Amino acid sequence: MPYLVELLLFLAPFAAYGVWRRMNPSTEPSTILLVLSGTGVVLMLAGAFWYGSSRSMAPGEAYVPAHLEGDRVEPGHAEPRR
Repeated sequence: MPYLVELLLFLAPFAAYGVWRRMNPSTEPSTILLVLSGTGVVLMLAGAFWYGSSRSMAPGEAYVPAHLEGDRVEPGHAEPRR
């Protein structure tokens, strides 16, 4: 059931665009809407690239998952390979 909800949420913008095109077949999206959409896509890609490069581990490092040390949780971290 959760997959169906996710699928519907994914398809909702495409359905809304299809309804808009069906209701207004002779109109086109405005230039400002296209510019804002393009700017949003560029910002999204730049943010994804920045996040991926800032969270990546350096070559030669291994990920150590979170574990218990005594009575506290030691968070996951990267350390040099042995």
